[in-house]
Formats: sequence, structure tokens, C-alpha cells
Amino acid sequence: MKKKIQIPILAAFLLLSLSSVFTSVYIIAGNGAKNIGMAALVISLLAIAVISVYLVISENNNLRYIAKMSRDLRVAQRETLYNFPAPVLIVDKNRTVIWVNDAFSKQLFSESESFGLNISELFMVNFDMMFHEQGTIVRIHERYFVAKAVRPENDPENFAMIFLNDETEFKNLQKEHTLSHPSVLIISVDNYDDALQNSRASEKSTIVGEIERLVEDFVDSTTGIAVNISSSRFVVVLEERHLQKCIENKFDILDKARSILVGKSQPITLSIGVGKDAKTLSQSEAYARQALDMCLGRGGDQVAIKTDNGFEFIGGMSKGFERRTKVRSRVIAAAILEVVKDADVVFVMGHRNGDLDSIGSATGLTAAFRQKGKQAYVVCDTEHNLASVMISHINASENSVVYISPQVAMGMKTEQSVLVIVDTHNPDILDSTEFYRMFNEVIVIDHHRRMVNAIENAVVFYNEPNASSASEMVTEIVSYFSEDMRLSPHIAESLLAGIMLDTKNFVFKTGVRTFEAAAYLRRQGADTTAVKTMFATPIDTYREKSKLINEAELYGTCAIADGDGDNDAVRLAAAQAADELLGISGIKASFVLYESNAMTAISARSMGDVNVQVIMEAFGGGGHHNMAGAQVNMNLFDAKEKLKDVLRGSVSGFSDKIKESKQ
Repeated sequence: MKKKIQIPILAAFLLLSLSSVFTSVYIIAGNGAKNIGMAALVISLLAIAVISVYLVISENNNLRYIAKMSRDLRVAQRETLYNFPAPVLIVDKNRTVIWVNDAFSKQLFSESESFGLNISELFMVNFDMMFHEQGTIVRIHERYFVAKAVRPENDPENFAMIFLNDETEFKNLQKEHTLSHPSVLIISVDNYDDALQNSRASEKSTIVGEIERLVEDFVDSTTGIAVNISSSRFVVVLEERHLQKCIENKFDILDKARSILVGKSQPITLSIGVGKDAKTLSQSEAYARQALDMCLGRGGDQVAIKTDNGFEFIGGMSKGFERRTKVRSRVIAAAILEVVKDADVVFVMGHRNGDLDSIGSATGLTAAFRQKGKQAYVVCDTEHNLASVMISHINASENSVVYISPQVAMGMKTEQSVLVIVDTHNPDILDSTEFYRMFNEVIVIDHHRRMVNAIENAVVFYNEPNASSASEMVTEIVSYFSEDMRLSPHIAESLLAGIMLDTKNFVFKTGVRTFEAAAYLRRQGADTTAVKTMFATPIDTYREKSKLINEAELYGTCAIADGDGDNDAVRLAAAQAADELLGISGIKASFVLYESNAMTAISARSMGDVNVQVIMEAFGGGGHHNMAGAQVNMNLFDAKEKLKDVLRGSVSGFSDKIKESKQ
């Protein structure tokens, strides 16, 4: 086109130039060249006219050519878009479908099914997410698509074009990869040695066979494998698809195991540690071992699932079984003496607002260390505690200072000092977390079921959830320090008071070893009458307890009470009221809430049918199956409402009981 236009234009410009020359000659020569000048002028005017007409005609031809090309291009675009192999649709500003291509009609929805409908009526999609660079995943007819949207430049406000790219095959491969990911499970028989130690050989072989058959049946329904690494422990490898089914079924192998009885009365229980979502099998096995340790620390008969995000628990509703052997206590006693052998000062500390068990066990252990020639002290808040009578009792009978505040202890701490923590393994509720952090390694002695946020820098970690109290554990340890170990009657009484507190006068969690520990303390000179005086209740505390019980609310099979004020009387009365509320007919668990240090504290008790430890863990607390507690950073009303929500979700058949109580 450019060449056709350039030749006539150049010729016209040439003529125009010549005429200009002749015109110039005419002007210079005067009348002699007049005819020639006039002719040149006429030629110039004609040339200009010809050029003008030609340019107009050429411009019209160009416009017609461009319009034709534009029409042809729009038709080609529409045809290409309509025949595009991937589904495409156009929606207006109201997100109503106004156009779909052939692939959309054939693969997803026909024109009659889609026209005029809002896009949300066709498939669930986040409309704004489709405009992101990566688009968004949508699911249509069991298929997966990446939906990406663009807006046309000529009318971006009213229309949007959506492209759907089929990612079904990739998603299926991704799903299969996830479902086939292997996880390691370690299954351990909780009470194997204690249950079978008095059984005959034929009975042992029968029970062992039933346990092995149980594990085999558990694995046979999957594509996994099981390896028996000892008479009481199995390693199982399962794919994720089968592990998810086990989780959905709440690991019913736990219930099946309880049907295996030893001597027609004692059931077999299992603890299962699961290493899930690990990158390698070795990491999964390490996770499984950590999870199993957590199970055993929480009393067994449950499943712990360890992932990168922490622990999840299934089961744990049984009370656990007492371990009759004291071998571990003897080994722990030797290990503790080895750690403190070169220490210049030994500090023993319990939990915040120490009670008779916390301060009693610390007192007994401190006295034993002193008999071994060590400088030892009990670190506690001597003003804010629940064992002031015990502290006064010991201070009156001992010649040297036994109890010191955390501030004093910080000034006495040296590089060779050792810290022993009793009656808790949670660093957040210690009497002084600041003092604890001054030590790289500590010793822990605790009877509470293990929590996720346990102390991690323990060189000796003695956790026995089947023990009645920390005082019982300390009594056993002290008895193995030496054969000639002799406790004063007042020290023995402090330990006995701790045992009696946590067993509620030998009612809860009382086993053979509990009575053996009490007998040992009695031989050391403990006077039960003197112990009874440590439980004397001031009149203010008794009034608070009576008020809590009188105003308690019945919620299904539970009793809930809340106290006013933040003082020692309320704190002590709360625990006592929680105990006495269990004496009401039909009450399976009791919860008493009260304000403490700008927080809300909860004392929880149960007769055994309700696992209050699991309930208190929902508040960041813990404890035992039938005795637990927590402190939450919320007001009293919110804590009470949350407790009701947790009860509805944790206690089986609870909703039905609430309906019955309202009728």
C-alpha cells in the first residue's frame, strides 16, 4: 500500500516544483514570460487538486481496509475463544453468566443450565481470588480446576472473563501421594509385667497370643506391616489413608484390648504413639517414641499423635493401673544422689500457691538431703500458700531455716547449685519461673499426668502418674537414699499430710504402694492426730466453702460453682468445696471457679466416670483423671461459659442429661 501511494505523490510534488520554478522566472523576467508563468500556475493548481483528491480517496480506502481487517479479527477471536479447548465463561458486573464457550458446555454445564445464573450457583468459588496471578482452585463435578479471571480493557467495570484449567490429574496424584505417606506407630502393653507376673505359663502364652492376634487383626485390614520387637511392644507402619480411618474410629483397638482379661478381672490396656506427617520414616519413628513417652506419662490406655505442630490425644479415659514394683524408685534415688553429690546448695521448689502435697514433699526431700550432709532449702512463697499450718509446724520444730523465698534463693544460687522441682512438671506454674530459668539442668519429681508443655531441661525426670501424690513418690525415694535414713516425726507428718490431701484421706488413687509409704512414715514417728491439725479450716474458709456448695449450679451430671474475691480463704475453700460436691447424688464431676491474681482458677474433681484432666487441658491446665485444675486468662463469666462448652463436647451423653435436667 505504501508503494502505490508514494509514486503519484512524488510526481505531483515534482510538477509543483517545476511550476514554482517557472513562476519564479515569470516574476523575474516580467512581461516576456507572462504566458509561461500563467501556464505554470495553472499546472500547479491542477497538481494540488489532483493530490488532494487522491489523498481523500486513499484515506477512504485505508479506513475501509482497516474496518474490514477489524471485523475479520473479531470474528477470528470469537471463533478461537468459542473453540478454545479449556472451559471459558464471561460474567457481567453482577457475576451473572452471559456467555460460555463450547468446552464449558460440553465438559461442565450446558448453555441452558448456565445462562442467566450467578456463578456461585454453578460452583463454589471465591470470586476475588480468581483475579490473583495464580488463580484459585475450584471443584466441579468431582474435578478440580484452576480458575483465573481477567477483565477486558475496553469495559473492565462490567465484564470479566474466567478461564478454567483442568488440574484433576495433578490433584489426584497429589492426593494419592498424601494418602500413601507412611507413618510409624509404636504399640505398648501398659501393664504387661505386673499383670502376668503371677500368671501360670499357659495363661501367659494365651494372653500373649490374644495380644498378638489383636495387633495382627488391626493391621490385616490395612496395607501396613507390624513387627513384634518384644513381648509387650510392636512397631506398625501404616499409610495415611488407613491411619485416618483409625483416627476416625477413635482407635477402637483400645476398647478391644480391654476385653482381654488377666485372671478374669484385670484388663489389658495399650498405649500407642503415632509419628504423623514426618518427612522421613526415621523422623516418624522418633515422633512415635516421643508420643509413646507422652502416653505413658499420662497414665496409658490412650493414643498420642505427634506432628510438627504438637500432640493430639485419643482415649485416656481409664484411671490407669498401679505399678507394684519399686525398682524404678530405687534407680531414681541413686540417680538423684549422683546429681547432687557435688552440689554446694540444693533448692527444692514446688508449684505456685503450694499446698500440703507440694510443700510437704519438698520439706521431706530437703530434710533427707540435709541428712546426707547437703545444705538444702525449700523455695516457696511463705506468705501466699495453702500450707501455712505445715510451715509453722516445721519452723517450730526445726533448729535451722527450712523455707526461703525465691528472692533469697536467687542471691544464694551458685554454679554448683542444684534445683529439684516437685509436684509439677509445668514451668509456667512454678513458684518462681524466674528462679527456675537460672538453672541449665534440673530434677523433676511429679505424679501428675504428663502435659505437652513439660520441663525440657530435666537431667532426671521422674513422672509416675499412677502414684497418689508427690509425697508418696518422695517417701519411696527417701527410703532408698540409705538404709539408716531417719526422718524426724514432724518431717514424716508433713509427707503424710501430702498423701492424705491428694488421696482425700486414702479414698482416691490409693494403691498398695500408697499404704506402704504411709506405713513407712508411721514407723518414722508420724502422728496422725498431728497431721489432722494441718487440715484444720479457719472459720472464714469454712463459710466460703459452705457458700460455694450452697450456690452451686447443677449442669447435667456436673456441679459448677463460682466464688467471689481473691484471697487465701477462697482458694482453700474452692478445693474443699469441689471435693464435697461429689457427695451429692447423681454428680459425676464438680468444678469450682474463683478469681486468682487477675486470672480465673478452676478446681476440678470427679468420681472416675469423667476424666477431668482432659477437660482441664482445654484450659491449658492438667492433673489427674479424677483431680485436676487450671488457671485461665479470662474473667469468671467467660471461663464458666467456656467450661460448659467443653463439657458438652467432652462428656458422652452430656447433652441428653442437660435436656433431662431442664424438663
